[in-house]
Amino acid sequence: MTVNYLKQAQELALPSREEMLLRSSSVEQFWSSNSKLLELAWAEWDEQQSMDLVALGNELLDERLMVAVQNAWRNPNTEQRVRALWEEVTPNVYTCQFFNPEKLTLLRNFLESAWDAKIPMRPPYGIVLNRGGAMLDPRSSGYLAAPSFQTFYRTLIDLYMRPIARMLFPEIMGYDSQSFGFSIKYQPTTDTSIRPHTDASSVTLNINLNLPDESFTGSSVDFFDTSTKETKSLMFAPGSAMIHRGSVPHTALPITSGERTNFVLWLFGERGSVARGLKSDARVDASARWILERPKQDNFAPF
Repeated sequence: MTVNYLKQAQELALPSREEMLLRSSSVEQFWSSNSKLLELAWAEWDEQQSMDLVALGNELLDERLMVAVQNAWRNPNTEQRVRALWEEVTPNVYTCQFFNPEKLTLLRNFLESAWDAKIPMRPPYGIVLNRGGAMLDPRSSGYLAAPSFQTFYRTLIDLYMRPIARMLFPEIMGYDSQSFGFSIKYQPTTDTSIRPHTDASSVTLNINLNLPDESFTGSSVDFFDTSTKETKSLMFAPGSAMIHRGSVPHTALPITSGERTNFVLWLFGERGSVARGLKSDARVDASARWILERPKQDNFAPF
């Protein structure tokens, strides 16, 4: 007899909204006791999808970035072509076009289908449980465990984020073996902003998923330069990304209209160790950056 894991997962009684916002012990018990069922349900759901997210990966990426990164993997001495695409807009904060805005509908359709699947997903703690919030990394309970998405996610981390982060911030090497990720949606009626903070990461990559016709107002990201005491206000364009040291203070200002959807990806070392107070002029040969590493992932989750 075939077991319908998808149906079982869809019929689970979720903890209440209040319990989730308060991080009640019963909430973590729900996720841990159902973790295997949820993974099996996602695998079953994934098999039913007509969209091959893995095959679409290259289409989603900005072509200039994709070509430059692929060339760097073949010949690390060409990494300056990758570096040239990242503009340092304030100390230790860089921006670049990461996804092709005209193709982002492919990823967004996949994510919408995942949310429509009614398989319980845990949103990031500290947000108002809106439809756009999900944990992306297997270290997190209630994560988006669809196998095709996880392959796509690992490609973003291992082939793009880690070598780019090492190129821009060479001192993080040794503090970048572990990954963490979540999605978040800002809306005027639910999650509107995030207070000033630093991240528990060595490096953070923040990628916008808005489609070209999804405009919004407000919701700038402000970065504070501790040396000059100046603030730099940045806005996301569809498919653009910001990468910065986790130690850079920043805040997301209130969104006043429309919606903004983002992936937020972190790198840190074992058990959450981060690169703090290290010299930024570390010299690392390019060939040491463009080496495919699949470090064993521990179970430490920042939240």
